[in-house]
Amino acid sequence: MNLPADHNPFRQALTRRRGKTSGEPVIREGPRTRSLRFDAFGIQSSMRQSDPLALDLPYTRAMMSFQLFHSSPEDILIVGLGGGSLSKYCFQKFPSARVTNVEIDERVIALREQFFIPPESDRFRIVHADAAEYLSGKVGFTDVILLDGFDASGLPASLSSQSFYDCCHAALRDEGVLVANLLNSDPRLAIYLDRLRRACNGKLFRTIARREGNTIAIGVKQRTVPGWLDLYARAEAITKSTGLDLYRYVKKMERHHRAEAVAGCPSSNTPTVEQDV
Repeated sequence: MNLPADHNPFRQALTRRRGKTSGEPVIREGPRTRSLRFDAFGIQSSMRQSDPLALDLPYTRAMMSFQLFHSSPEDILIVGLGGGSLSKYCFQKFPSARVTNVEIDERVIALREQFFIPPESDRFRIVHADAAEYLSGKVGFTDVILLDGFDASGLPASLSSQSFYDCCHAALRDEGVLVANLLNSDPRLAIYLDRLRRACNGKLFRTIARREGNTIAIGVKQRTVPGWLDLYARAEAITKSTGLDLYRYVKKMERHHRAEAVAGCPSSNTPTVEQDV
């Protein structure tokens, strides 16, 4: 999701003045894209008319950085459906994986056909549920979790608590990856990152999709995390095989890590359990 109205004072005031605060999901048609929105400003999801399966928004491409840590998942769980950009891409690019999408808003699910979201099958399903309740108590049942669950007011408290992030980590199998889409403008961003860091025992990477103001946090459930040279090599291989440029996101991960090290954090080219990279 892109910046919702409540994270920008000007947009918040204008939305309030125009009376568009119901949070009703609506589809907007543009000359190039079809988008899903909850208000007149924030884009929940965007689909290219010419290529419905492509990842149109940069933050969605950044979330695919999980491939740097787990290249062949058997199960992918996605929290938040929107227009199904992440779901469609994962379903297409990982033909051996089962893709499960958890969405709380039945009105969003009802729009699935207009965004060419795949039908229910052995490999693809949409679960109408509260993700916090759905994940509670589940242990080691998925390889990748992608968190992109927003409503008209932004990131819900139930999907950003310490207990929720702990549940996500517990739900991952060994070598699993947790990816969270966060908004740079959210005043609680540092709190969310700290909670994710704790949940993942310090094994947290960060990258940024700057055009939209999104921070992408990547937590790994691995005994040993790859070093920078390995990550760059993996990014290059993924770019050659899929055309998806993850190299830029590794550069941002390393740049953030080095900035933190200069500020007083331990410095190393290889992330460790104590470090936020």
